[in-house]
Amino acid sequence: MAAVSRSASGDDRKTVAIVGAGIVGVSTAIWLQRDGHDVILIDRKGPAEGASYGNGGVLASASIVPVTTPGLIAKAPGMLFDPDQPLFLKWSYLPRLMPWLMRYLRHANAEQATRIAEALFPIVGDSLADHQALAAGTGAEKWIVPSDYLFVYDDRTHYEKDAFGWSLRRFHGFEWEELEGESFKAYDPAFSPNLNFAAKVGEHGHITDPGRYVKDLAAHVVEKGGRLVIADAEDIVRKGGKVAGVRVTANDGRAETIDCDAAIIAAGVWSGGLTRKLGLSVPLEAERGYHLELWEPSVMPRAPVMIASGKFVVTPMEGRLRLAGIVEFGGLEAPPSRAPFALLERQIRAALPGLAWKESSEWLGFRPAPADSIPVIGEVPGLANAYLGFGHHHVGLTGGPKTGRVLAQLVSRRAPNIDLAPYAPSRFQ
Repeated sequence: MAAVSRSASGDDRKTVAIVGAGIVGVSTAIWLQRDGHDVILIDRKGPAEGASYGNGGVLASASIVPVTTPGLIAKAPGMLFDPDQPLFLKWSYLPRLMPWLMRYLRHANAEQATRIAEALFPIVGDSLADHQALAAGTGAEKWIVPSDYLFVYDDRTHYEKDAFGWSLRRFHGFEWEELEGESFKAYDPAFSPNLNFAAKVGEHGHITDPGRYVKDLAAHVVEKGGRLVIADAEDIVRKGGKVAGVRVTANDGRAETIDCDAAIIAAGVWSGGLTRKLGLSVPLEAERGYHLELWEPSVMPRAPVMIASGKFVVTPMEGRLRLAGIVEFGGLEAPPSRAPFALLERQIRAALPGLAWKESSEWLGFRPAPADSIPVIGEVPGLANAYLGFGHHHVGLTGGPKTGRVLAQLVSRRAPNIDLAPYAPSRFQ
């Protein structure tokens, strides 16, 4: 799929500093370069060192259903005390969590869940094509694999308990095939006989090495003349109501101001501190997500699957299976908990009873979770040429390319083909 390029020149050509070199930041940089702008990527650790490295790897266009569906408030307390459920809390963090949590739970009803799905669909609904367009000509294409995406249930009754979510998907045009009993076994015989039903959604895809994919995209940015700065972004420098630069501190303690005409904050969960300095307080929480990778597995599923009972994804990747999921609240500083890793291992042994592997590796990362589960995309109120692009919760990889394209269009003063009102940073004023 060919990438569309436009060439900015003269007064239209801008130097744009992008804080964050994950999938959103790197996507934005590529689309800005294709529009003829100069870009500077700023990241505290380098490309793909956060959630863009450790995500589930699925281009999950059908994942428009938020966690905050009807019934969550009733179910959540029981989940916290059940070691086989994918919800964990570091109890000492609860007082700090409560203001965000109260706002978050106010969305756990049919009206709000429907509104959130309507907002997510334009950002994630064509993810495979968005990634193919982004990666065209970059050398990162090799990591994109078109595939089905399966939601696997114990049985039909279990599937029908998710009727609300499937009705949202149907409304937005998703189609799926129901595989039950022998038809599921014929599609993929690897799964346990206790898993007897799957909803197979076509026209999806997955990334077989998310970290290397984003690093390859970032390398393309540099190859095309972009600058990569490894440093902490401390503040956005303003002059006359406009962006003038980004103040950064390198790992060796050296501080500098990077001059630019526009700045984009796309630093995931670390975006909150910078936006507060711009006078905007986004209710953003770090949702701790875990993955367990099983190297040289004896069984490789045919396509990525969501195991509905455990709310975790099993994705075939380069040389390994990645199990990703779990929701834990406990902030950015606490070390990984052991229980989530143990749960993922128990669940995969139950789902794929014949599975063995040579070695495993573990990871903990942080999903940026706004209280309303809708990404923050758009211009900062009251400051010209400052933009935000973060808060994608569970669908950052899925929605990164479209978000980046929208941000590039805003910088170039072109109207995106979607209504940006649901994502507006001004909603938190």
